[in-house]
Formats: sequence, structure tokens, C-alpha cells
Amino acid sequence: MTAGWVAGSVRSRAMSSRRLGPGAARTLAASPSLDIAVGVLADSPYGHDVRPGQSLAQAQRAVVDTFVWNMRVLCGWVPRDGVTVLRVLLGALEIANVEDHLRQLRGATAPPPYRLGALGTAWARLVRTTSLEDVHRVLAASAWGNPGPGTARQVGLAMRISLADRVVSAAPDAAAWASGAAALVVTGELLSSGGPLPARLQQAVTRVLGADAAGAGNVNDLARHLRSDARWAVADVTAAQDLWIATGRWWRRVHSDGLAMVRRASQGPEVLVGTLAVMAADAWRVRAALEVAARGGQGLEVFDAVA
Repeated sequence: MTAGWVAGSVRSRAMSSRRLGPGAARTLAASPSLDIAVGVLADSPYGHDVRPGQSLAQAQRAVVDTFVWNMRVLCGWVPRDGVTVLRVLLGALEIANVEDHLRQLRGATAPPPYRLGALGTAWARLVRTTSLEDVHRVLAASAWGNPGPGTARQVGLAMRISLADRVVSAAPDAAAWASGAAALVVTGELLSSGGPLPARLQQAVTRVLGADAAGAGNVNDLARHLRSDARWAVADVTAAQDLWIATGRWWRRVHSDGLAMVRRASQGPEVLVGTLAVMAADAWRVRAALEVAARGGQGLEVFDAVA
């Protein structure tokens, strides 16, 4: 193990404590008002970007901004191959940036992009594009690969499947999460479209979930053909309303697996992957807690069900 990985692992383990944890997040969710919850959060590990007086959307965005800032700090401590792992695992935020950018190109408003810095894959070039065709061109020349012809929504779908493929290759410790995430994406698309995936997406899904799963015509067909490393994420999902429970289950596994990695591994990529996992899951949980707090704590039982 190189000196870079030793230093990066020590820093990763220390950084993994910059979170609320399930108990504190639940207390936050039970706050009598959003203003009180945001005030508490501003005096927490999320205080780098959360400020008193922020709206729900602003506070939720600031939670993720703080997470990104922590990952960028960590980027300076790990060796080059560790930076590659972080860059791939943060791909979901680059997808969010691209989707917001495409909304702006259509004339809609969107929040400022997440500041990924060196942890962006192709964002520095994507942000300069001025049309959907330009976005296609830049993606095709990047690690994301060619999303194929299609709408802005289909670009996002293709990037999510591509991300799962990239994670499996670059961060094997996160492979089960990536396969599960891909299964969630495909399940959601089958439920919304009512039919098989377009041929263009089937090709990408084949690499991640297998040809039989890629050609599934409905969610029951998909469930029969999914490998065990992906099936867990969509167990019992038969309708669109089941997806939010499944998403919560996905995040709970990411958190529990990540915590085990941080505690088990002494140094190396596993510690880094585990740290990112527990911090990303905490940010997701805190965002959900703010949503409940904005309702004066009403819906705490829903928070308990998913978080």
C-alpha cells in the first residue's frame, strides 16, 4: 500500500464522521418548523453551505454542496487512482448537472450546478454546450459514451446506465449498489413506458444487468431475469408507488455496507468507497428530514419507513 493510500485512508476515516447519523437526522425531521431545522443544520457538519433562513430547496441543495465540498477536500489526499474512484462515484451529480443544463437550454430555470472541480468527468466541456446535439457530441467523446439519439430525458437515462457500468469497473466494492441502481432505473422506465426498453438502452443495460434483463417487457419479466446482485433493490416493486420504498431500501444498504467498509478496512480503496457511501447516504437522509420538518414534523412515519 502506497503512502498516498495510507494518508488518504486516514483522512477518509476521519472525514466519515462529518455527518449527522440516523438518530440525529430523525430528530431533525421532528423539528416543529423548517426554520428551526435549518438553524440546527447550519450549526452541524453541514454548516459549510447550509445557512439560517434558507428555503427548503436551498437547504437541500446546500446539504449536497457540503457533501461535494468534503469529497473535493478528500480528493487532495488520495492517490490518482483514488481520485478516479471518487470521480466515478460522484457521477450521479454530474448527471444532475447535465439534466439541469438541458432544462436551461429549453428556457427553464435551474439551480446553479454542483461544483465538481477535478471530480467532474466531462462537465467542464458539457457546461459550454448550447444544444442537445452538442451534449450528445461531448458525451460520445467522453467516458460516458454515446447516449444515442433521443430526448433530453433519454440522455439522463443513458447516463445512469452508463454510470452503473463505470462503477462496476472502477469501484468493485460498490458493484452491488451500481447493479441495484440500474435495476431501479430500468424498473422505473418499464413502469412509466408500459413496454420494453428502446433498443438503444437495451444495449447499455445488457452490459450491466444481462441480455435477458435488458429485453424484459415488464417488471415481472425483469424480476425473473435479474441477477441476485441487482434483484435485492427492486424486490416487491410492482407499481410506481413502490419505487420510493425501494429507493429508501437502496440507500439503507449503501449506508450499512459503507459503514462496514469504514470499520473493517485498515486502508485502501475500500475505506474511500465506504466513506463516500456513508456520507452520501447521510446527505440523502438529511434532505428527507428537511422535507418532513418543512411540514412541521408531519409524516415522520414516512421518514421512518424510508430512512
